[in-house]
Amino acid sequence: MQPQGVLETIVYCPDLAAGEAFYRDVVGLVAHTRLPPRHIFFRCGSGMLLMFNPGVTSTERVEVAGSLIPLHGGRGQGHVAFRVPATDMPRWRDRLASLGVAIESEIGWPQGGESIYVRDPAGNSVEFVTAAVWGLAEW
Repeated sequence: MQPQGVLETIVYCPDLAAGEAFYRDVVGLVAHTRLPPRHIFFRCGSGMLLMFNPGVTSTERVEVAGSLIPLHGGRGQGHVAFRVPATDMPRWRDRLASLGVAIESEIGWPQGGESIYVRDPAGNSVEFVTAAVWGLAEW
C-alpha cells in the first residue's frame, strides 16, 4: 500500500494578506477557504496549498466534527515547488519580471529539467519546476 500523491502542502505566513496577494497575483492560485487570522487555503491543480499563520495555528486548537486538529506551526523559511510544463518556463520568467518578483536562482539540472526560485512575503522558497527534474513525464 502506498499514497497516490500529495493532497495538500503547507506554507506558513504570519501576514495572510501579503501571502494571499503573492499566491493569487504571482502564482495565479484562487483562494478556496479563508479563516483570518488563522488560514487561507488555495486550490492548486488536483491538490491544495494551505497557508497558515503560525502564530495562531501553533497556539489555538480548532475542533472539527468533535475532533481536535493538532497544533502546528513552522518557523523560518519553508519551501514549496509548483510543477509547471517546460514550455511555460519562459512565460514564468516574463511574469515574474513584469510583477517585479526577483528570481533568486535558476537551475538547469544535470539529470534534466529546470527550476526557478523566488521568495514569498514570509521568506519561503517558492520553486517553479519541470517534471523532468524527478524523471517524470510532462502532462
